Amino acid sequence: MTTTRDAGAFLGVLMLDTRFPRPPGDIGNPETFSRHGIPVRFQVVRGASPERIVKQADPALLQPFVDAARAMVDEGAGMITTSCGFLAAYQDTLADAVPVPVVTSSLLQCRGFARPGILTFDAASLSPAILAMAGVPQATPVQGVEPGCEFHRRILNNETQLDLEEAGRNVVDAACRLMDLSPSVEDIVLECTNMPPYREAIARATGRRVHDIETLLVARWAERGEARRK
Repeated sequence: MTTTRDAGAFLGVLMLDTRFPRPPGDIGNPETFSRHGIPVRFQVVRGASPERIVKQADPALLQPFVDAARAMVDEGAGMITTSCGFLAAYQDTLADAVPVPVVTSSLLQCRGFARPGILTFDAASLSPAILAMAGVPQATPVQGVEPGCEFHRRILNNETQLDLEEAGRNVVDAACRLMDLSPSVEDIVLECTNMPPYREAIARATGRRVHDIETLLVARWAERGEARRK
């Protein structure tokens, strides 16, 4: 049965502390969710820069994310997600900390595909431990964008400018490299929550199904609604 609190629930997004542009499709743009009819609120975890999360995997940030998740649930969040796929490393801890579903990363959906391939923001930093926490099948191909390219440099350095056309080319080029190296891949999963704006371009360039945090959250939110109505 749906309660009054359930009816007013929203998707809570735990955000890295960033300032780079976020076009529609990016998890940090409210339009990404409003176009699906999903109510959303954002909470920035102060100090959680891309550098500290991706490159340093700073353990000091775990508790602030737990605290932020609990605060959002207290405010009425019906589901929690994050703005970085690398936070799959926090999946179990966050899920244990709050009484609502937690979807830290698009990587969580890899286990549902027969032949997945991963497109990531930073292949060198996407460790086997993170992949294991997300339940990614062993030997799943992983391809990152070129280190130092427009997309990688601007986001990692948390800059205020981002050439969206060039960033799109960077991401599509990486997807094509993934397919060149692993042509058996049937489903491409975008680890990075900043990649969904380029999903359709990737699909056109590769001829593969493309999945990301937006597609995963839309599906999980619908499933949550169905479960609540029963």
